[in-house]
Amino acid sequence: MIYYKTADEIEAIRKACHLVSRTLGAVAQHIRPGVRTRDLDRVAYAFIHDLGGKPAFLGYKGFPASICTSVNDAVVHGIPGDYELKEGDIVSVDCGVVYEGFYGDSAYTFAVGQIDEEKSQLLRVTYQALLRGIEQARPGKRIGDISHAIQRYVEQRGFSVVRELVGHGIGRSLHEDPEVPNYGKRGNGLRLLKGLVIAIEPMINAGRREVYTDRDQWTVRTRDGKPSAHFEHTIAIADQGPEVLTTFEFIECTSALSVV
Repeated sequence: MIYYKTADEIEAIRKACHLVSRTLGAVAQHIRPGVRTRDLDRVAYAFIHDLGGKPAFLGYKGFPASICTSVNDAVVHGIPGDYELKEGDIVSVDCGVVYEGFYGDSAYTFAVGQIDEEKSQLLRVTYQALLRGIEQARPGKRIGDISHAIQRYVEQRGFSVVRELVGHGIGRSLHEDPEVPNYGKRGNGLRLLKGLVIAIEPMINAGRREVYTDRDQWTVRTRDGKPSAHFEHTIAIADQGPEVLTTFEFIECTSALSVV
């Protein structure tokens, strides 16, 4: 079932997305060598609650934390814990909130200190792939146009697209129809109409596309051990084109770790 949102519902989702974006900005201030990923989770939990929201991930299908922290070869769904970030790591922070009954969702992959050129290029390509996917999110286009734009940009630069994990609709639930793959054929899939709200989230590997789920039953890792990156925006389809409801501006304003 596809739920098209009214203008008032989109404004409500925008408020949730604003809180997500501010939370990522707060977490960004703490990303440095020696910080444990569980400390980042505590920052997010306190920040979300202080501003009247609830962490969308905490307890979702049993997930034990407020954010996902996925380091290096972890693609997504990393559980915050005792791991201490190290110089040269990259860490994807995925955050979702519920605010006044609506959900927002966003993710950003951070560099920890100085990173090597492979990781730098991976972050740049993944972020640019997100922008190219968003550009296709216009009335009359199809889901496959988003998917194809991401896949083509990524593979032309020698990286690979994870197939098992996709973007999604969002609104009164964290995950709604439709699915938004990061690979596919132009002109295929659901036709995009005004009022559709989706999360577009390229998950891109430096090496091969194959992944597996770790023994914790949550963390998805690259099978070849090479790094992976993940960026995500929640957007609405509007008459004039894509309207990005989340923002990375709070990361850019508060952190020297920005790659955008």
